[in-house]
Amino acid sequence: MEQDSLIQTTRLYLNTLCRTIPTRRLGTQGNRDATTFFKERIDKFGFHTEAQPFDCIDIRQGEIQLMVDNQSFEVFISPFTLGCDVSAELVSAGSLLELENLKAKGKILLLHGEIAKEQLMPKGFVFYNPEEHQYVYRLLEEKKPAAIITATSKNPEAVGAIYPFPMIEDGDFDIPTAYIKETEGEKLLADTGKEVSLKMESERIPSNGENITAQKGGVKKKIVLCAHIDTKERTPGALDNASGVIILLLLAELLADYYGELGVELVALNGEEYYNTPGQVEYLKRYNGDFNSIVMAINMDDIGYFKGRTSYSFYGVPDKITKKVREVYADKKDFFEGPPWYQSDHGIFMANGVPAMAITEESVVELMAEITHREGHTRDHRPENAGRERKSARGDH
Repeated sequence: MEQDSLIQTTRLYLNTLCRTIPTRRLGTQGNRDATTFFKERIDKFGFHTEAQPFDCIDIRQGEIQLMVDNQSFEVFISPFTLGCDVSAELVSAGSLLELENLKAKGKILLLHGEIAKEQLMPKGFVFYNPEEHQYVYRLLEEKKPAAIITATSKNPEAVGAIYPFPMIEDGDFDIPTAYIKETEGEKLLADTGKEVSLKMESERIPSNGENITAQKGGVKKKIVLCAHIDTKERTPGALDNASGVIILLLLAELLADYYGELGVELVALNGEEYYNTPGQVEYLKRYNGDFNSIVMAINMDDIGYFKGRTSYSFYGVPDKITKKVREVYADKKDFFEGPPWYQSDHGIFMANGVPAMAITEESVVELMAEITHREGHTRDHRPENAGRERKSARGDH
């Protein structure tokens, strides 16, 4: 594949995934269009492709209004929440102890301060589920408030550039939930004890999605290369993670004539940005018994930022393989061996004893804190103070 052809094809794929398809959020038609596009492209290169369907929910959300004494607040609807139209007394809790001692049944509950410092892991998230988070859910369900408002601050280490962030993002939690900035929360806190009105339009819709796997070569041992194809709400996801998906598509074309003894499996996983990662769960359900055939799994996420190098890192990979990889990258100045990074799909392989490798950007922490998941996260995105032109093909995306 010639360099010019590679660049042209990359731009075509990027335009399709980030512009032609309006959204790749799981549960939407756009997400299904993306997986269909991925499968149809890889079919052309002689791979055996398979769709792995699973159920999920889509969401339809409209207007929201939070009022106290005819004063309105800037407020946002939590993802996957149920809607409501309720007027009730406002009560508040800033700590776990305060929540434990609070009478909140039928009232509107404001969570702020220490208890709202981080996003709760969803109730059904199987890969990481702290007991403290589950205890908060149990308390909220026992207290039975009519609705919940969470006041959150910036937390780039946990939720990237989202501000304010939804403390609760869970389609299995049925108390209507909204969120506000902590500055708005301070104003609202002063109205504790008053009647508050919260109206929001939010509906859960049964839907579906699918992973796509593509296999070629031997069947006894294989290498798995994966990238998640879905995006967060309201972002076209150029870096997160159209770039990873495009690498899989380009690899498929480069391997069109491959028939070696080592099998190659390319996987577009679906649901990394979704509250209970149903695509990853479905993949484990189908293939967990076959994991001993995987020599190594390579996950690609947040690749292709216009500045900095590409980072690779190892997780339980045998010395013989790490040595070989290091030799391959030794004279490539745009690549370096970076620190461990766990917030992506290589985690499902690590947790099941499969040697894994992650490929991402040197500046992944910066990307997550300032760019990833923002609405401006497009194929042309870069910080406002970056005026220089991008110099290379990898930097154009």
